Amino acid sequence: MHNFKILIFLLLPSFYFGQVIDKIVAQVGDNIILLSDIQAQKLNLIQDGRELDENVDCFILEELLYQELLLNQAMLDSIEIKDDQVDAEMENRLRYLQNKMGSRQKLEEFYGKTTLQIKDEFRVQIKNQMLSQEMQRTITAEVSVTPKEVKSFYKNIPEDSIPFINMKLSFQQIVFYPEITPDDKKRSMDKLTEIRGSIVDGKKSFETMARIHSMDPGSAQQGGLISASKGMMVPQFESTVFNLKPGEVSDVFETDYGFHILKLISRLGDDYTCKHILIMPEFSNDAINEAALKMDTCYNLLNKNEITWNDAVVLYSNDSRTKQNKGIITNPITGEQTWDMKDLNEVDQQIYLLTDALEKGGISQPSLYSDIFERKQGIRIVRLLNRYEPHKANLNKDYSLIKRAAENDKKQRTIDNWIKSKISNAYVRIDQSYHNCSFRNNWLNYIH
Repeated sequence: MHNFKILIFLLLPSFYFGQVIDKIVAQVGDNIILLSDIQAQKLNLIQDGRELDENVDCFILEELLYQELLLNQAMLDSIEIKDDQVDAEMENRLRYLQNKMGSRQKLEEFYGKTTLQIKDEFRVQIKNQMLSQEMQRTITAEVSVTPKEVKSFYKNIPEDSIPFINMKLSFQQIVFYPEITPDDKKRSMDKLTEIRGSIVDGKKSFETMARIHSMDPGSAQQGGLISASKGMMVPQFESTVFNLKPGEVSDVFETDYGFHILKLISRLGDDYTCKHILIMPEFSNDAINEAALKMDTCYNLLNKNEITWNDAVVLYSNDSRTKQNKGIITNPITGEQTWDMKDLNEVDQQIYLLTDALEKGGISQPSLYSDIFERKQGIRIVRLLNRYEPHKANLNKDYSLIKRAAENDKKQRTIDNWIKSKISNAYVRIDQSYHNCSFRNNWLNYIH
């Protein structure tokens, strides 16, 4: 199915690592495109695991031409992106890159720049990309499709191009998390206070205690080491960081995740490196047993049809993410209510094991559940809402998917028409070496 044009350069900055004799290869209005811009984006595609064909340079150039055209129009239309939006997006991308490469140090080594230098180069690029995105959304804002258009779109897909849909699953859940009592919190705080005392007295190293005791899976095995920038951590955490001196160990403090202590290693501007120990309050065995009994009661009522699923969600679930939506579990990777096996393996392997033998509408017996997002344990019952067997896409089973494809196709045609109307009046220059490119749009007809 035809995919709506999405700017390909929205994740990584256009830094190029290597030697290239730079030159201007294209110009749109007052904005120029350099050979190094193309080389940088090609490297980004390689790093992202994309396979490149012989036409990749032409493809990248057209995307850059299109982006510059959008940017010019955004400026003419006085479209604005606030600085705090740019900063938030920049932090998100830095966090992605840091996680992908393993650490802030590896990120800096890869780019050959400090985090502050990367940010400086990020900022302008990201703002321009966000302006281009907003302009693209403006152009296609009014695009919609009727059922007749959806049907026509599907009928015009060649038989050998109809996509094969892998098995999709959808689930609901009822989760009860035992309440963390003041006594549970005190036990955790006392434990961490004792750990801090042994560190401050010089009896134990911070790194050793982090590896042994910290409940933060992202930093414990690195001796609690965290490298971050302002805005990446919760406010209580950052407030503590920015009130410490290098080498100083904080008092015990609380966040929504539990109790923490920090040791500041270094700080430069908004960037900092620290070591961290997290102790999360754990409920007592009595509390988990009470939760298990509560969910056993719920399971029995459901099994005997003495309560509806929706009523059971309201009465027994205290999971904030699913309680208000009939217990439906949203796929955090796609934002949709269906899951494929790849996403299940990444997010929640247990849920497939619980429901594999169930028929549609069947429920699992209560089981212990660890929420990786909230970092807490509870007891849950899972319902197999639907199972979509592997099949060729069709209008009956996959209407929403086909509708989205039809809408994207219409958006693409809208974008193409917009480009044609704009490039005829724009100053466009393209280097002779790219005149053999088979561009999607007729850029070469309007070069100066």
